[in-house]
Amino acid sequence: MPGINEVEQWFHANQWEPFPFQKEAWKHVLNGCDGLVNAPTGSGKSYALLAPTLLKAHAQNSNGVKVIWITPIRALSKEIALSAQRLIKACFPSLSVAVRSGDTSTAERQKQQRAMPDLLITTPESLHLLLCRSDHPKMFSGLVAVVADEWHELMGSKRGVQIELAFAYLRTLAPKMLIWGISATIGNLSEAMEVLVGHDRAQRAVLVRSDLKKALVVKTLIPDEFERLPWSGHIGAQLVNRVCEVIHAHQTTLVFTNTRAQSEIWYRNILEYAPQLAGMIAMHHSALERDLRNWVEDALYEGKLKAVVCTSSLDLGVDFRPVEAVIQIGGPKGVARFIQRAGRSGHRPGAQSSIWFLPTNALELVEAAALRKAIEEGYVESRHPYVRSFDVLIQFMTTLAVGGGFQSEPLLGMVQQTHAFASITPEEWSSCLRFITTGGVSLEAYPEFRKVVIDEGAYRVTSNQVARKHRMSVGTIVGDTMVRVKYRRGATIGYVEEYFAAGLNEGDVFWFAGRSLEHLAIRGNELEVRNSKRKTGRIPAWQGGRLPLSSMLSDLMQRKIDDFLDGVVDDPEMERIAPLFELQMERSLLPKNDTLLIEQLSTKEGCHLFVYPFAGRLVHEGMASLVAWRIAQEYAVSFSMAFNDYGFELLSDQPLTVTTEQFRSWFSTKDLVVDLQAAVNAAELARRKFRDIAVIAGLIFRGFPGAPIKDRHLQSSSSLVFDVFNEYDNSNLLLRQAFDEMLEYQLEIMRFRKALTAIDQKSMVMTHPEKPTPLAFPIMVDRLRERMSTEQLGERIAKMQRDFQA
Repeated sequence: MPGINEVEQWFHANQWEPFPFQKEAWKHVLNGCDGLVNAPTGSGKSYALLAPTLLKAHAQNSNGVKVIWITPIRALSKEIALSAQRLIKACFPSLSVAVRSGDTSTAERQKQQRAMPDLLITTPESLHLLLCRSDHPKMFSGLVAVVADEWHELMGSKRGVQIELAFAYLRTLAPKMLIWGISATIGNLSEAMEVLVGHDRAQRAVLVRSDLKKALVVKTLIPDEFERLPWSGHIGAQLVNRVCEVIHAHQTTLVFTNTRAQSEIWYRNILEYAPQLAGMIAMHHSALERDLRNWVEDALYEGKLKAVVCTSSLDLGVDFRPVEAVIQIGGPKGVARFIQRAGRSGHRPGAQSSIWFLPTNALELVEAAALRKAIEEGYVESRHPYVRSFDVLIQFMTTLAVGGGFQSEPLLGMVQQTHAFASITPEEWSSCLRFITTGGVSLEAYPEFRKVVIDEGAYRVTSNQVARKHRMSVGTIVGDTMVRVKYRRGATIGYVEEYFAAGLNEGDVFWFAGRSLEHLAIRGNELEVRNSKRKTGRIPAWQGGRLPLSSMLSDLMQRKIDDFLDGVVDDPEMERIAPLFELQMERSLLPKNDTLLIEQLSTKEGCHLFVYPFAGRLVHEGMASLVAWRIAQEYAVSFSMAFNDYGFELLSDQPLTVTTEQFRSWFSTKDLVVDLQAAVNAAELARRKFRDIAVIAGLIFRGFPGAPIKDRHLQSSSSLVFDVFNEYDNSNLLLRQAFDEMLEYQLEIMRFRKALTAIDQKSMVMTHPEKPTPLAFPIMVDRLRERMSTEQLGERIAKMQRDFQA
C-alpha cells in the first residue's frame, strides 16, 4: 500500500521539494487532527491536503465518497480535479475523482448516481442537494475527510453557514471524519479555524502556517496628467494605452474589474484601442453562459489568450500558468482582495507575482500607496462569520427531511456544536420545527406551508411536489431574476437581470459578452437578439454595485495623508497627487486622522454640506441619513444625499448656520440604533432583506426552470408575509433576522458605532470654501451620476470643471 514516502518520491520525480508546511499538514492529517492550512497563493496548499486525505481514502475499505473537497467557484473545481488526477495517477490509481456542481452534465450526474467517486469536488449548494437524497447516509458513511478550500471566502457569507451545518452533520454519519480548511488571505485565522471545525473540537485543532513569503510587486499606472477636480471613472479610460502596453509585454494578462458591467466596458475599450488583439482577448464573468466560460478557462490553461478581462469569477485559487501579469482596474477596496488577485500571476512556488494598479480617479492613488504599505507590513483584513442565520438552518432542516428525515433532539445537539448556532435556545429550535411543519403562528392556516410531517418521531417530507420545489431552491445566493440572452436561432450567450431586460425596447442595442447586440423580442424568460454593427449602446448593470472600502484600508489611507502633511512623501503615487492636495489645502483643509473636516459652500444647485470621516461607503450612507434626520429634528430643512468612500454630502435649498458643537451632537452614539432606524426607514430596508431570507427559508418559491417568478411578484409576496409577521408574529425568528441583517450587514452597525466613537475624539474644523474642493467634487459627480446618462453626465462635468477651476 502506498504511503507518504511514495508521495514524496512523486514530488521529487516532478523536481519539487515538499515545503515544511506541507509535511506538517501531512503529519497532522495522518495523525487524525482537524485543522486549517494557511499559506500564500501559489505555494502548493492543495497538495498539503490532497496527499494525506487521498492516502487515508486509499486505506479505507468501503464504497461511497471518502473525501469531499468544497470550492466556492466552479473554475477552482476544475483546477483541483486536475491536481488530484495527477497525484492519483502516480500514487493511488485505484481511486477516482469527479466534480459535481451546477455545471455538471446530466450524463455525468447519472454516472455518479451509479458509483460515486472516492474524491468528490463540489460546491456548498451541490453538497446540500446530495443530502436531499434518501441514500446519502450510505453514500457518506465512509468519509475520512472533508476540506473547505478558500475558506476565508466561504466563511464571510451564508455559504459558510451551509458548510458548518453540512460538516457537523456528516460527522454524525462518519464520526472519525476529519475537517480541514485552506486559506491564503485572512486576518483572524484562529477564529476561522474554530468556525470551520466547531467550537467543541477547536481546542484540539491544528493551525498549519507556512513561513513562505510571496514576492509581490505592485506598480501603479500613474497618469501623466489629470483634472485638478477629480471624479470617479475619469482617469481609467485615459490609460487604456498603458493597459495595452502591459498586455503586449506579457504572455498572458488578467485584467480584473470590480463589477460585471465594468468588465464589459473595459473589454470594449481595449479592443477599440488595440483591434489587433481581436481573437486573443476574452471576457470572463458569472453572467456569461457556461460554455463560454469553460472555453475561456481552457484557452487560459493552454496559453492561447493574451488577456482576459474578468471579475471575481477568476479570483480564487485557479492555476493558470501562462498568466504573467495582473491589472486591477479601480480600487479593490480591500487588501485581501488585492493580494488574492495579484496571486493569479506567478501562481507557483517561488514565482514572483506582479500586479499593476490602475486608478479610476485621482484619490485612488492614495489607495494604491496604502495597498503597498499594507503588503509591506503584512496587514490583511479579518472575515467575520455569519451567526444565527435561521433561514439557512430552516433550509437545512428541510433538506434532511427530504433526504429521509431527522430526529429533533439529536439534530439540535449537532446544530449547537456549530459556531453559527452555538447560542440557539430550545425555544428558538421549537420555532424552527413549528415553521417547517405548520408555517408557524401566523401561517398555520395555509396548507402550502406545512411541508414537513412527523412520522413515528421523525421529521420527513412525504410530498413529491414539496421535495421537488425544495431541491430547486437549495442555496443561499439570491440575486434578481435572470433573463437568458440568446440568438433567435442560435446559442445562449449569457444572462442579464430582469429589470435591465424590461427597460429595453425593440431595436435597442446593448453591449454584452463583448458583442454589440440588438434587442429583437422578449419571449417568456428569453431575450432574443442578433448581432449589430452599431458601435454605441447600453451596458447591462447588475445589482451588487460598488464594493465598500474596508476599515483597514481606510485607516491606512488616512495614515498616508498624515505622512504627506508631515512632509513624508515616499511613494510615487503621493508625489503625483501632491498638486491636488495642495489645491485642497488652498481652498479648505486636508484633514489629519485627528480632525473631522466639514465644508459648507453654495452653488447654483443649493447649499452643500460635505463631511469627510474616511469610513467607507456603507458607513457614510448610513451616517448621511442619521445626520440629516437629526438636523431635521431641530431645523425645518430637507436634504438630498450623496456619498463615497471618503465622505458624504447633504444638499439643501437653504443655508444652515450651525456650530461645530451642534455637529458633534449629531454624530453622537446616544440612541444610535433608534435614531438610525428612524433615519433610514428601517422597516423598508428590513423588508428588502426579508425577501432574500424568505427565499432561502422556503417561504417564497422562485419558480421552475424556464418559468421563474418575476422579481416584482417575489417582492410583493415576501412583503405580504413580512407584514403578516410584523402584525401578528413580531417575535418571528425570520422577521428578527431581517432587522438584524439590515443593521449588521447593510448599515455595518459595529463599524458605524466605531466610526462615531472615533469622531467624538477628533477636533472638528468647519471651512467655507468658495468653490468645491478636490475632496468634494467626486461626491457631487456621484450624485449626478444617479440621474443622468453617460453623455449628459460628461457634458455636465465638463461645465462644472470650467466653472469651478481656479
